[in-house]
Amino acid sequence: MRRVLLLICLASCALGAMWRDGAANEVNAIVCAPTLHGAGSSVNAGDLNIFHPVSPPAFEIRNLAWLVIGIAAAIFVVVEGVLVWSIVRFRKRAEVLGEPVQVFGSNPVELAWTVIPCIIVFVLALATVRTIRDVELQAPPAGALEVDVIGHQWWWEYRMARGEGDESMLVTANELVVPVGRPIWLNLRSADVIHSWWVPRLAGKTDVIPNHVNHTWFQSNTTGVFLGQCAEYCGTQHANMLLRVRVVSDDEFNAWRAAQALPALAHASTAAGRALFLDLACMNCHAIDGVSSGSFGPSLTHLMSRETIGAGAAPLNAQTLRAWIDDPQALKQGCNMPSLKLDADQLDDVVAYLVTLQ
Repeated sequence: MRRVLLLICLASCALGAMWRDGAANEVNAIVCAPTLHGAGSSVNAGDLNIFHPVSPPAFEIRNLAWLVIGIAAAIFVVVEGVLVWSIVRFRKRAEVLGEPVQVFGSNPVELAWTVIPCIIVFVLALATVRTIRDVELQAPPAGALEVDVIGHQWWWEYRMARGEGDESMLVTANELVVPVGRPIWLNLRSADVIHSWWVPRLAGKTDVIPNHVNHTWFQSNTTGVFLGQCAEYCGTQHANMLLRVRVVSDDEFNAWRAAQALPALAHASTAAGRALFLDLACMNCHAIDGVSSGSFGPSLTHLMSRETIGAGAAPLNAQTLRAWIDDPQALKQGCNMPSLKLDADQLDDVVAYLVTLQ
């Protein structure tokens, strides 16, 4: 009875932990829920369920997961069924017959519980090898769009060609925009520590390692916004190093890429904010095409084309942008952006400039 109670307690703890993890993922999904771009999508952007795949690698992972769950469930049913049957069937026999017949050294029994597990492991190994072969390709699929992904503490940098046949790169951050129905080949690098790129409905987890290039790929046949998470502990704000992939039509992607390749527009009405950006430490960390060339923080050239700020820490609008500049630690404690202690007028000028970066 004590063992049964202990097992019940352990199961309860495990379920509680799963619920808390699910609640945390739900909070992250709400923070990064789609706004304008995802409103007409046919998918639930906050869905982080690996059993709802939309990409070939995710389908392969789901099928393998179902196979493992099915075999494990069958073993559980057989073992627990025999155990319950034995408890009920022979519950009074011990008083009459004494010690049950011992089968130690029985060749049939020893053979059965050796061969059957070997067969199960062999089947699972074959299925796993086949899945790894299909998921971890050695070269980009035909017609793939190549994207360089660089993990930072605690945000993501994306680099891709400005256009077909154009070797120059456009740089954006945290939100990856890709065309529907086309293979996407990711070259994964790290600028500091080990990270892990994981969007459950698109592909499996792939580590992002310093001084090493890993690869992963996906191909979504459904438009919409898909969320993910850095899946390797990488420091204080690991939990808020979120991922956001927006899958759009070819026309929308081409229009987005053409807009991203343009320099930032200059507005005479925001000259004061632009001057402050150049006078302060902002320009040393953040790049704006034609204005500054900083590389330590995310590129701000087309900042307002994104939907979130701080790698998903908050929705992006003038209010959250002002709060972020005023005190980044209040929104993302431990982040590497300092507060410059600007007064209210300076904050208004800088924000007014940044919101023009469409």
